[in-house]
Amino acid sequence: MVIDLYFVGPSPPCRAVMMAAKHLNIELNPNFVDLMKGEQKEEWFLKLNPQHCLPTICDNGYVLWESRAIMTYLANKYAPNSSLYPSDPEKRAVVDRILQWDLGTIYRNIGEFLAPIMRDGKNANDLDPEKGKRIKEALQILNDSLAVQRFVAGNEITLADLSVLASLSLAEVFDYDMISTYDNVKEWSDRLKRDLPYYEEINKEPITLFKAYVKSRADQNTNSQ
Repeated sequence: MVIDLYFVGPSPPCRAVMMAAKHLNIELNPNFVDLMKGEQKEEWFLKLNPQHCLPTICDNGYVLWESRAIMTYLANKYAPNSSLYPSDPEKRAVVDRILQWDLGTIYRNIGEFLAPIMRDGKNANDLDPEKGKRIKEALQILNDSLAVQRFVAGNEITLADLSVLASLSLAEVFDYDMISTYDNVKEWSDRLKRDLPYYEEINKEPITLFKAYVKSRADQNTNSQ
């Protein structure tokens, strides 16, 4: 059974789900949802997901959204013995903790910090320093943990790595250097991008397209001021 994935390529959460599925050898049937045309608010999609957010999956009639819930569902159902989402309760709890930390701290703060570049035409020097401080604190915690282990939840790659890696890629979209001063984070990120055979296939083109879109929006907003 092929699982329908409703997605938009540039979205880090969508790309995290796609990487998890690739890693677990789960086939997805990709269905692009055009946000620019408002397809996520059309009747057919609202019937599927009344919260009209992406990614969303439909697995033989079972509909689920929120990327981290989707990733853990896929692992639980189709790869219950995979170390990507370990069965040991303590190891799994660490993965779950980092997934939630990523959602509420890393991804959220990066998005809120960098959004004014696209939305308001601001440059990096004009961004909210308080939001920037929160990101630096999170990256320092991540950097310290990677000083004593190879991956974010231990010494084996897990769903947490894929989720955090996708979240950090949001900074690339804005051409904002966020991790180069955190040696362990940079080494981990570079290693995953190099070693994951599916990373470039899933991420390169969407990041490039999103980067061009952000630049065009930023230029428009700057010129209109």
